[in-house]
Amino acid sequence: MNTKNASDIGIDVSRETRERLERFASLFQKWASTINLIAPSTKGSLWHRHIADSAQIFRISPEAKHWLDLGSGGGFPGMITAILLAEKGEGWVDLVESNHKKASFLRMAIAETGARAAVHPIRIEEAQQKLLESDAISARALADLDQLLAFTEPWAKRNPLLQCYFHKGRDYRAEIDKARGRWSFDLVIHESAIEPDSVILELATIRRISQPASGAE
Repeated sequence: MNTKNASDIGIDVSRETRERLERFASLFQKWASTINLIAPSTKGSLWHRHIADSAQIFRISPEAKHWLDLGSGGGFPGMITAILLAEKGEGWVDLVESNHKKASFLRMAIAETGARAAVHPIRIEEAQQKLLESDAISARALADLDQLLAFTEPWAKRNPLLQCYFHKGRDYRAEIDKARGRWSFDLVIHESAIEPDSVILELATIRRISQPASGAE
């Protein structure tokens, strides 16, 4: 797939949603010229590498109502999920992004697109105590799987039915093996339809089975 616009993101959407995505992409390009929202080498493939890639999470789990997106950065995948939820007229995404410039961009993007989301310019550790409920958690290019599970542990304890969706590259199996040393979880591996050698890891029933070594976290 070589996605160039909103007409080909792997999900059938309305004209209104395509227009929302195109408004987001236009705003993103303007802001990315002044602040570092994504790696400069991928700016030329915004639709393919970032928007369509992010949309895969919604395709996998369209029924989740309350999303928590950790380290939202330039809005991937959380803003894309929030725009797609706007078509359904229900559901919500809490975007956690501690960088205030990126948080400002996300606020503007929500206002421009009508995405069903709110921005929280706080660290993940603070969000663990302030944003208490979630049905599903997403993250992309944030941390290795072991650290991601440590981030999500408080929500998993509060909600045994929590689902997590993490984009991962070609080294994902090594990350899984490392995480298995400290965590128990159910796992489904979804091959990416966008990026070769990439996957989306779907995790549930997350439980810590051993404590980190002193000073490890």
